[in-house]
Amino acid sequence: MTAARLRLLAWLVALAAVLGGCTPVADLREASSAPASPAAASADASTGTSAGPDASAASTALAPPPAPVPAAPAESAPSPAAPPVPAPAPAPQPFALNLYREGDFVPQYTFDWCVAASIQMAHNLIDDTGGGTWADRAQQNELWEMARARSSDSFNGANPFGWAQVLTEAGMGPYAVVSVPGYDEALRTAARAITETGRPVGLVMWSGRHAWVMNGFESVGDPRQFPDFAVTGVHVLDPLYPYGSGQWGPSPAPNALLTPEQLATQFVVREPRRWSSGLAAGYLLVLPTAA
Repeated sequence: MTAARLRLLAWLVALAAVLGGCTPVADLREASSAPASPAAASADASTGTSAGPDASAASTALAPPPAPVPAAPAESAPSPAAPPVPAPAPAPQPFALNLYREGDFVPQYTFDWCVAASIQMAHNLIDDTGGGTWADRAQQNELWEMARARSSDSFNGANPFGWAQVLTEAGMGPYAVVSVPGYDEALRTAARAITETGRPVGLVMWSGRHAWVMNGFESVGDPRQFPDFAVTGVHVLDPLYPYGSGQWGPSPAPNALLTPEQLATQFVVREPRRWSSGLAAGYLLVLPTAA
């Protein structure tokens, strides 16, 4: 062997010794205490063998971290309730009331007995017991004398106070005489009284010279619900029918429905100068009142 080859061989031997010294020698004790791999731990779990305390630690270390629990949203304060919307006020509707029945009308038998005939008609409108219609001429004469005895004026006739007093004494009252300054309010007053009492109203016509009976009406609005209801029609009984007056106009048929404008041609303001009265000038009503 040549010298060059010998040197090369010696160099290779020396290199092998260096490499061998760098390789760690595994200690069997260290190998036995080394933590098991995840695969081995899984195998031990599947076979029912225990991998020892270090195995549980390794499993815990390798388990994924728990998902964060989201925080509960904060409860928002309830919004204030909206105020209730008020229901719209009811609108006035057509309303009608009529006390008239066939046979209630009675004519006056003389040109002076209009108050007495109106008392008879009032009785017929009020009485629903079947006790008989008041229509006798002799009775009408008697009622006129009663009303005249309870009246006082320069003409020695029956005035509205005697009319109201006889109605009351005959069991149809109480009645009172009222003077209303305004025409529309006079109609509302009469209609309201009929609604509340179920009894007719006496109308002092022709500026105090004649008597009619108001037995019903039509309106927009029930008087019991709408204080400012509007009277659109008036049912009347004129005991002078069918004669009427050359000055004031014809008599309407019994139970005729007149417009306020038609009624106003004969139902006018009553001046108190012609009779003893403490009432102011106005539209005179012989008005039923509450008992």
